[in-house]
This record gives sequence, C-alpha cells and structure tokens, in this order.
Amino acid sequence: MRHQHSSKDRLSLLEGGFTSSYSSGTRISRNFRCVLRWSPLKLFMICLLLSLVSLLIILVEGIPLAEHAARISRIRMTPPTQSKGDELIHKMKEELSGIRKKYEKVANESVTSSKQSLKSKTERTEEVTTKKVTPQVEEEKTDRTHPTAAEHVPNTRQQAVVDAFKHAWKGYKLYSYGKDELLPVSHKSNEWFNLGLTLIDSLDTMWLMGLKEEFDEARQWIRDKLVLAQNKNVNLFETTIRVLGSLLSTYHLTKDDLFLEKAVDLGDRLLGAFGTSSGIPFSDVNLSTKKGKPPKWSPDSSVSEVTSVQIEFRDLAWTTGNVEKFQTPVDAVLDKVHSQPRPNNLVPMFINPHNGQLKSGTLTLGARADSYYEYLLKLWLQSGKQEEKYKNWYLEAMEGVRDKLLAKSEPGKLSFIGELKSGSQFYAKMDHLVCFLPGTLALGYYNGLPQWHMDLAVNLLKTCYFMYNRMPTGLAPEIAHFNMDSKNTEDIIVKPQDSHNLLRPETVESLFILYRLTKNSTYRDWGWEIFQAFEKYTKVPSGGYSSIKSVLTTTVSFRDKMESFFLGETLKYLYLLFEEDDNVVNLTDWVFNTEAHLFPIKKN
Repeated sequence: MRHQHSSKDRLSLLEGGFTSSYSSGTRISRNFRCVLRWSPLKLFMICLLLSLVSLLIILVEGIPLAEHAARISRIRMTPPTQSKGDELIHKMKEELSGIRKKYEKVANESVTSSKQSLKSKTERTEEVTTKKVTPQVEEEKTDRTHPTAAEHVPNTRQQAVVDAFKHAWKGYKLYSYGKDELLPVSHKSNEWFNLGLTLIDSLDTMWLMGLKEEFDEARQWIRDKLVLAQNKNVNLFETTIRVLGSLLSTYHLTKDDLFLEKAVDLGDRLLGAFGTSSGIPFSDVNLSTKKGKPPKWSPDSSVSEVTSVQIEFRDLAWTTGNVEKFQTPVDAVLDKVHSQPRPNNLVPMFINPHNGQLKSGTLTLGARADSYYEYLLKLWLQSGKQEEKYKNWYLEAMEGVRDKLLAKSEPGKLSFIGELKSGSQFYAKMDHLVCFLPGTLALGYYNGLPQWHMDLAVNLLKTCYFMYNRMPTGLAPEIAHFNMDSKNTEDIIVKPQDSHNLLRPETVESLFILYRLTKNSTYRDWGWEIFQAFEKYTKVPSGGYSSIKSVLTTTVSFRDKMESFFLGETLKYLYLLFEEDDNVVNLTDWVFNTEAHLFPIKKN
C-alpha cells in the first residue's frame, strides 16, 4: 500500500497536479502559482528531472504497466488558470499524453496476450454450451499449414459444389441425422456400424467449405451422442479410414481436443483386431469386447484392408506419442507382407490372419488390393520422405503394374490397368476404383519419381474421363471392360450388371491432383462435366443424392442410397479442384488417406 500511495502522488505531479482524487493533489495545486513564476528554462529542467525520477521510481518499485496505465487514465486534467507558461505546460501535457498512450498500448497488449494464453489453455477442456464453436487455429501465415475457409469466398463453381453439399446434408439431417447412411428416396436411414458414419465422414469437408453451423451441430452430436463402447462388430478398414481418419483429420484442422479424445478411444478399441498369432488383423472387431473376428463369408482378410490402416494409426501414434501401442502393430503388417514372395511385386487379394500367408489368386488394382499400392507411396510422403523402404516397395510395384497389367484398347488406344486371373491370364477389366492411380502416380512424380509415372498418369486419367464422357448419363459405371479386338469400334464395353454408379470419388480425386500439379484447365472442365452429371441424374429433390442402377440410360432408376464418401470424398475433391489458392491443402504439407481425410506430413 505504501508503494501504491507514493506512486499515485508522483503520477499526479507528472500530470500537472490537477486532481482531487488524492490528498496530495490539493497541495500541489496551491503551489502551482509559484511554479509559474520560474523561468521557462528552469521550469523545463525541473519537469524533465521530475519525469526521469518518476519513471525511475516506477521501474524500481515494479508497478505493472497495466496498473500504471490504468491509474494515469483515471486522472482528470484541468487546464491552468494562469497565462504565464501556458505554452510550455501545454507542450508538457502533450508529451505526457504521448507517454501515457504508449504505456496503455503496451499494457493492453500484455493483458490481451495473457487473456489469450489463458483462453488457449482452458478452451480445450471446457464444455461447449452454445451452438457456435470457434475451433482453434494458428495465427494467419503467408504459407498456411492449417487450411481453413474462415474468410474464404468460394468462386462460382465452388459455390455450386457447396450448394450440392448443403442439399445432401439437408436430406441427411431431415431423415437420418446421426445414422450411418441416408436412403434419400424412401426417407429412411441405414445402419452399418452405428457410428454416425455420414456425419463423421463429412467433418473436414464442412470445415474446408466454411459450413460452420453444420460443423458445430455435428461436433455437438459427437460430444453428446457418439457411443464407441457398443457391442457391435465393425469392419476394421472401413471404420479406420472413415471414422478414425476423419476424427484425426478434423483434430489437425481445428486443434479441438474433443476429436483427438474420440480418436484415441476408437483407436484403442480397433487394436483388438490385431490380436492374432500372425499379427495380420482380422477384418472385423467388436467395439465393446475389443475382440477381432473374420467375416462370416471367409476366414481371410483383404490385403488392401490390412495394409491401408497404417497412415491413420501412425498419425495417432505420432500425435499421442504412443508409438509402441499404435504404430508398431500396423508397421508389422507391411513387414510381414513384404517378407513373402510376390511375383512381379504385385499382391493378391487375400491374406490369412492365422498364419499370415498371402493367398494366390487374382492380381488387380481394383477392389481388395487397390489402396495397398496407394499407401506405399503415401507412407513415404507422410514420413517426410524419411522411410525409404516404402518408396522402394512402391517403385517395384509400379514397375510390376506397368509390365504385367498395363494395356491399350482398340481402336482408340486407351491405356487401362487390367487384371491377371490365377496370376497369368490377362483380363481386360478395370474397376472405377483404379482411377485413384493417375493421382497417385502424378503425386509420386511431383516428389521426384520417374517421368514415366507422370506420362502414365496423364494417359490413365484420360481413360477414366472417357468412362464418364462416353456414357449416356455422363457418369461412369462401377466396372468397365475394354475391347482388345481391332475389328470392333467401341473401346469401352459396359455389362448391365456392372453399369451402376455409386457416386464414387476416384476420378475427381485424380483430376484434383493433376490440375493442382499441372494447372491444365482441361482437368477442371472435365470435373465440371462430371459434377453437372451428378446434379442432373443423381440429385433427389427432397434432399440428398442417390446412387443409380445404370449409367446406360438417361431414364435413371435410383438405388436409394447415399454413400458417406459422396460427402467425405467426392464433393471435397470437386471443391478443391476449383480452388484457386494452392495453400488451401498444400500438397507439400498434407497427404490424403484413402477416404480423402487430411494428415500432416512429418517435418524434419
């Protein structure tokens, strides 16, 4: 108290003594008349000395700047009644006012900084009680590492994609909110894992699009209604890439610990699938008992499934610091696969979780093998290009693809990736799923891999586009067959049983990557054509989009199902395809998992 009182007196003297707030103020005011009789030079020197002494006392006594500025701001200045020395006093007042403003600025900055620091420590644990949530993001940077659409204004094509998302979300919210999948025609829902699949799969799409109201509502549902400890068998692969992947991606984008907490809980439950004698996980796991099991239809696991959970679990390990728990089991799977003979460095579709042995059979880049090849490259990228074994395995595999599976159709010479039945018989069939490959090849070339990777990427993407362009609806079938007979006139053949369209993302994924790397506007135009076809033939008026039974007729018949990946992948990639700013999801900072969720690339 003594220090505070003496400081007040000294501050009053610096301000000219015109205050009635303190007892000393009256005494200084009475003596001011004699002060005015001093010569200007003498007065100036005395005031300067007093100012220096006062500042020295303030520094010595340690009065906080914020408190000092607050005291100065409370003092009310009254102009002197004497004419002599008016000019000098006015000058002194201006100088003191300037000092006060500087102190106030520093003090306010200090207080603001302290509040922000305290807020950042408490925001992560406090419950959200209002509808609006403001996820934590880094300060604005020239090179953004955390993409956010907070102040982003979408262009015309992007806005059309955003509107499509809103229409899809409208149907989901009306008829199946919190359920796994929307049945948009019948206005019902479908439960697969009972995990709010569509809602969670869409989180980072909403964040990138700036749909804050929808995002905040989804966050509240996750906080209040998502139940992970349920007696339910779920597929390890699908739950990892869609749910765990989205929770981790959204955590990295928002820095909201709620999503990380849910990811850790889910990851711990999914690890039960790895409890086999070989270390190769079962395809399914019970979320309550944490026990793995094979599917009802086979004792085997799909190769693509057990080798495409590594990005997610490695990220969980690095984010939590628990490498032994979350990374070691998934790394062991790939090591086990690559310890076995693989003709031409290609893998079959199935592996036995009991003995860990690959099962001979069809070699394909379609279903049950596709993302194995994708993750080899992306694991190398995710590691900051430090783990060379993944790059080497990928390069060897792509050489096998080029030498054994690559072919050209007749008469148009369209490049496509076929299959080898029983390891030797070539089959001119390509799943739409294979259209991920152009983007993966281009990404590899962008990171220093051979030129022929990019050449093949360009040719394959042209084929994938023609799978859309040459259909009456402008939409691709699930599976295409290719003509190898020069006597026939059609390159692409679609069988009725393969003609359905599931709103898949693989082609627009590759269009986004190749446009981002080449800036060839043709890829944007192709993407816009595909988007318009989705709008014309799959949009359900009451809300949502539906897969269709056949792309071979413009009189479409709905399959009455909107896959979660339509919002989580297809619309996300279309939105990013039309993005002008390369720093929004910069491909040097982020890598996508096979469900289009974003993971930060490890920096050295």
